[in-house]
Amino acid sequence: MSELLEPTVDFVFKQIFGSEENKDEVLLNFLNEALRETEPKPFVSLTLLNPQLDKDALTDKQAILDVRALNEDGKHVNLEIRVTNKFDMPKRSLYYSAKMYEEQLVEGQFYKSLKKVISINILTFNQIPNDRFHNTYHLREDHTGELLLDDLEIHFMELPKLSLKSARMDDRLVNWLMFISGAPKNRWEEMAMDTPGLKKAMTTLEFLSQNKEARMLYEMRKKALLDEQSALDYAETRGREEGKLEGKAERDQEIAISMLQKGLSSALIAEVTGLSQTEIEALNKKLH
Repeated sequence: MSELLEPTVDFVFKQIFGSEENKDEVLLNFLNEALRETEPKPFVSLTLLNPQLDKDALTDKQAILDVRALNEDGKHVNLEIRVTNKFDMPKRSLYYSAKMYEEQLVEGQFYKSLKKVISINILTFNQIPNDRFHNTYHLREDHTGELLLDDLEIHFMELPKLSLKSARMDDRLVNWLMFISGAPKNRWEEMAMDTPGLKKAMTTLEFLSQNKEARMLYEMRKKALLDEQSALDYAETRGREEGKLEGKAERDQEIAISMLQKGLSSALIAEVTGLSQTEIEALNKKLH
C-alpha cells in the first residue's frame, strides 16, 4: 500500500477539490459546510474557472495552485491552501479578493452588476490571534457593526487550531479540515459517515497516492514548496543575526561614549568594546 500523499500540498489539494470530476460532490459539499453561517441558501451548482493544471507551475515556488469557481448566482469563490507563512496573508487575501471583484467589470457595465467574492484560506500555520479555527471577515461600520455590503467575504481556517477546545469534533467542517490536515485512515470511516462528499475526497486521495505520475508531480511540487520555506527560514535567521550585530554595535558605541566622557583611555575603551582606534576617535570628535 502506497503512503498517502499530503492533502496540504497544493497540487494534491487542487486535484481533490478543483477537478471537474469532483466539483459537484467534493467542492460543492465542502463549500456549503464552510459557508453555512454566511450563506443561508446552499449553493446548488458550480462552474470551475481554472480547472487546468499547468505542470510547469509545479516547480515555480511563486505559483498559486488555487481553486476558483462560480456558483449559480454568479458569486465568485476562491479556495486556497497555504503551507508557507510569509507573514502577509491578510494583505495577500485582500489583494486577490479585490482583484477578483475588479476583474468582473468590463467596459460599459455598471457597478451594480458586481457579484460577491468569497475567499477561503486554509492555513497550516496560525494567523489570527484567537482560539477560533475558523474566522470570517466582512466590511462593517466600526461602531454599529452594520454591514456596508455583503460583496466581500474572507475566511481563514487554521489547521493547527483544530486540537483546541473551540473545535467541535462533531462538526462536518471539522471533519473536512481534519482530512485535509492528514487524519489517519483509521479515522476516515467515522469522519465520512455524516459528511457528504468526504468519502469521494478520500477515494480521490487514495487513487492519487497509488498513481505513479501523480506521485512524481507531487514530489516536484513538494520540493518547490520546501525550497521556498528553506529560503524564508534562511532570510529570517540572517535577519536575526544581522539585528544582533547591529544591536551589539550600538551598545559598544554607547559604552565607548560613556567611557570617553569619564576620561578613560582609548586603549582601554578598545579593549572593552572591541572598537578600533579610528572609531573611538570619531566618537570623541562628536562629543567635542
